Amino acid sequence: MKIKIPHTLVLLFLLMIFSLALTWMLPSGGFSFEENEMGIEVVVPGSYEVFEEKQYLSPASLFTVVPRAFADAQGIIFFVLIIGGALAVVRETGAIDALLGKLVQNFGDLPGPLLFITMFAFAAASATLGMAEEYIPFAIILVALCIALRMDAVTAIGTMVVGYGIGYGIAIMNPFTLLIAQDVAGLQPTSGMRFRLILAVPLLTIGFIHVWRYAKKVQSDPKSSLLYGIDQDKKDQVFDYPEMTGSRIVVLLITLIVLVLLVLGIWLQGWYLIELGAIFLALAIVVGIVSGIGINKTAETFGRGAAELTATALLIGFARSIALIMEDGEILHTVVHALSTPLSFAGSEIAAVGMLFIQSMLNFFIPSGSGQALVTMPLMAPIGDLVGVSRQVSVLAFQLGDGLMNMVVPTNPVLMGILGLAGIPYDKWFKFIFPLLIQLLIISSIALAFAVWIGYS
Repeated sequence: MKIKIPHTLVLLFLLMIFSLALTWMLPSGGFSFEENEMGIEVVVPGSYEVFEEKQYLSPASLFTVVPRAFADAQGIIFFVLIIGGALAVVRETGAIDALLGKLVQNFGDLPGPLLFITMFAFAAASATLGMAEEYIPFAIILVALCIALRMDAVTAIGTMVVGYGIGYGIAIMNPFTLLIAQDVAGLQPTSGMRFRLILAVPLLTIGFIHVWRYAKKVQSDPKSSLLYGIDQDKKDQVFDYPEMTGSRIVVLLITLIVLVLLVLGIWLQGWYLIELGAIFLALAIVVGIVSGIGINKTAETFGRGAAELTATALLIGFARSIALIMEDGEILHTVVHALSTPLSFAGSEIAAVGMLFIQSMLNFFIPSGSGQALVTMPLMAPIGDLVGVSRQVSVLAFQLGDGLMNMVVPTNPVLMGILGLAGIPYDKWFKFIFPLLIQLLIISSIALAFAVWIGYS
């Protein structure tokens, strides 16, 4: 019997109902807070108390909380829509496709370096711009490329998805996961970047070795392919890349400059959602003018790109509703207290690893990174305070659990869309990716324990 997973919005609404039920069953309670040396309010360990008066919410709260949650998360929601529109304009110029074509032209006879550069590019785009859905159109191109190089579709999609998953895991400045999680945790945007950059090296190295070993095995013996005997209609497809024109080079340079400005602005000027949204809006306008696609085409493309992320904006609002219900019912701290108690007996390092596996399991039910950040970080940040895990480590546990599991959970629409286009059955993909996932989770667990040990904050 085939089990059909409900839509993510349905899952979030069910979690809202569950949260409301918890407000009726659990005692209301709360912790005391104090400012740490960084000026961040953190939970005082051992300060949890049950309130004398119990808060009971009505079933109508399920509906009134949603508009409140959208208002509460409006900064993030509008930023998501703006960045979606800006990235759509950049894609419309063909600059990204032309860049991929140049890589194929220059490294077509060097499949190893080509695959590594491609994986690195996907990882970098996910770690910085939070790109994911944008990769789906590249699936057929990469499959055709790898088949032409005597590899298979699993190699092609492995290069893409492993880069995408690790990119989300290390999240240098991903606006959909890192910035949201750090905002909820009360941390400076993009803080702790150095540790994540260092962690990217072993994760990407292990990911590439796994894909390249498989690719070489298929090149040597086509029968060793996981897809051997499965008809694939991608073999005879002809693909063509747009020419790398001067205007497209300028578009790529402008985009790179914007990324540098974002980092400098966040570090030196304390920029956040308003400033970041403004610079992405400026990026869309400048790229539209420089590329020559025209003002009207730029506006149409911007609107279409923003519309493509409407579902993500809805997920953010509904995810925020869950935390609001628990806050209104005064049980959020009660849940934190219950979850932190067993972790507190394990020691800080083990507790951090426990957070990683909790986030990994939750990714099956909430595959949206931004949604998961808003659902789990209100719980994980104070849990970290209680068990001796810094909020930066709590955020890192969320990033790794969310990003790495994106490569395997069947509830991830991006993954399933890519596999569908490439003609890869999920069971074949699972057989390929699961051994790598175990390796990455082990390295991530060691990294989290080490982060606790060195006082990563």
